[in-house]
Amino acid sequence: MIRILLAEDQIMVRQGLKMMIESDEEMRVTGEADNGKEAVLLCEKQMFDIVILDIRMPVLDGIEAAKVIQSRWPNTKILILTTFDDDDYVLESLKIGVSGYILKTGDTDSLLRSIRSALTGGLSIEDRVAAKVMPLLLNRGEKHVADPSLTPREREILTCIGEGLNNGEIAERLAISVGTVKNNTSQILNKLALRDRTQLAIYAIRHNLV
Repeated sequence: MIRILLAEDQIMVRQGLKMMIESDEEMRVTGEADNGKEAVLLCEKQMFDIVILDIRMPVLDGIEAAKVIQSRWPNTKILILTTFDDDDYVLESLKIGVSGYILKTGDTDSLLRSIRSALTGGLSIEDRVAAKVMPLLLNRGEKHVADPSLTPREREILTCIGEGLNNGEIAERLAISVGTVKNNTSQILNKLALRDRTQLAIYAIRHNLV
């Protein structure tokens, strides 16, 4: 069973998301919170595979809660619940290392797909969010040339990560094993002194690999 913590201060929205999530027999919302502080407290008491955080919540917002959860429970995947107009917040959360962004107006299939992508190491950004955020991301700062120490294979994998593919999808595209993808990803992180796949995705975009 996939254990999910759902933090959203609007009860009706939270109930709707819960129904959508639990339409998949393998997923259960085993924790609910009204704000980021409650979400952190629940993480202290229970283990969750996925934490879904609304960006805008009272007491402690989704960004700050994500920072705490990411630092204390690094194996827990985090998805950010957002609206179409939250692109500034999304840009900030990209730096934290979350696994994806879910639109409140999204459908059940996209929600479940984002959850499964996060569990397999993918980065999931709704198309409409990406269309707004990526141009802003690309315009921040100068373009740079990718680190010359990266091997051709590492550059290929980095490009795939920039496209949001998970390890299995990368392995299939490049006709290599998942283990090879994981090993190369670790080497890329070490070479570039980056922390996680989200930072790798940003690096790939800013260095014209995507």
